[in-house]
Amino acid sequence: MASRPTTDAAATQREFMADLYVRRGLTFTRGEGVELIGDTGERYLDLTSNYGVNILGYGHSGLEAALIAQLCTLPTLHCSFASDVRAQASAELARRVNPADPGLVYWSNSGAEAVEAALKFAAMATGKRRFVACRGAYHGKTLGALSATWGAKYREPFEPLLWEFTHVEYGDPAALEAALDEGAAAFLVEPVQGESGIVVPPEGYVRSVRQLCTDHGTLLITDEVQTGVGRTGRFLAAEHEGVAADIVCLGKGLAGGIPVGATVVTRAVGERLQRGAHSSTFGGNPLALAGVRFVLATLDAAMLEHVSLTGEAFLAALRSLDHELVVGARGRGLMLGLVVSDRRDDILRGLQKHKVLAVPAGSHVVRFLPPYAIGSGHIDRAVMALGDTLRGL
Repeated sequence: MASRPTTDAAATQREFMADLYVRRGLTFTRGEGVELIGDTGERYLDLTSNYGVNILGYGHSGLEAALIAQLCTLPTLHCSFASDVRAQASAELARRVNPADPGLVYWSNSGAEAVEAALKFAAMATGKRRFVACRGAYHGKTLGALSATWGAKYREPFEPLLWEFTHVEYGDPAALEAALDEGAAAFLVEPVQGESGIVVPPEGYVRSVRQLCTDHGTLLITDEVQTGVGRTGRFLAAEHEGVAADIVCLGKGLAGGIPVGATVVTRAVGERLQRGAHSSTFGGNPLALAGVRFVLATLDAAMLEHVSLTGEAFLAALRSLDHELVVGARGRGLMLGLVVSDRRDDILRGLQKHKVLAVPAGSHVVRFLPPYAIGSGHIDRAVMALGDTLRGL
């Protein structure tokens, strides 16, 4: 049999895909554990997990088996029909989000879709159309979610946007209180801001905004798309302050790498939703929810403790870096950022030359969102690559 011609994937992708993404100059064909493997066979330590998606890493035998079994049984089924997999996944997720008072789940296909649904549900439940979010917030790029997202580079090409949003200073309860005095359907907030630079709010902030929303009759929506599903060492980042939101948005790693979104609402919100007001053809498909069920079962107390302890070790290692460009490091669990004064993109390129992958956040942060299987050896490899990169600048 004649050998198949080698395809230049990068060139073909440039030719036939819309030019909307940064080009990293690499082509990957498979992954193993916490590494991505290129078309030349070179291995890269992946400290991005595809922007927080592949939380169990690559080639996880249990996840693959669960997905293959579902693919061979029934991969898609509209939510107008009942599914044993969907029923079980919905119950398990609702109980995981709020064990004391499980709510109701709406399934979609991405974090942005989860936010879109949250905004519509808040408007329907309250009869109000005004919302409050934070400066520096990132909630997605679809039109409704974009109304909540902060940043001219995202917003200006599409203004005027759909929803009325007031943006207040992140981490400042007084600023929120002033905005809520004018009345709002909901306050939408990330427990830790990701895209703007791994910004951890002051201790007690999430608890304070929960109380303010309760006092003003405003729904609290937590965007846990990046912070949730164990990323900070708890299933939800809001759990660090004992907070239960009215609406929780999830996505990214919830199905271990299969596209999924979930919007979990309290029953008080859910009883105000009108049948047919929102739906998704692919939302709640059994294939994705087989992944969800496996992730929920795998993400036990031991794994969450590993995320916490490994994150603390990684953060300490980042803080030990001694270079004039390094301002500091911050984060929680395995959601970490190295803050630099300048040359952030040069550092990202340098890491890539050392076969370590990271992603940007804000204007001066190197972001790390590794798979949860990361260990001390991987941290040593990453910090060594950072040190070599910084010395070479």
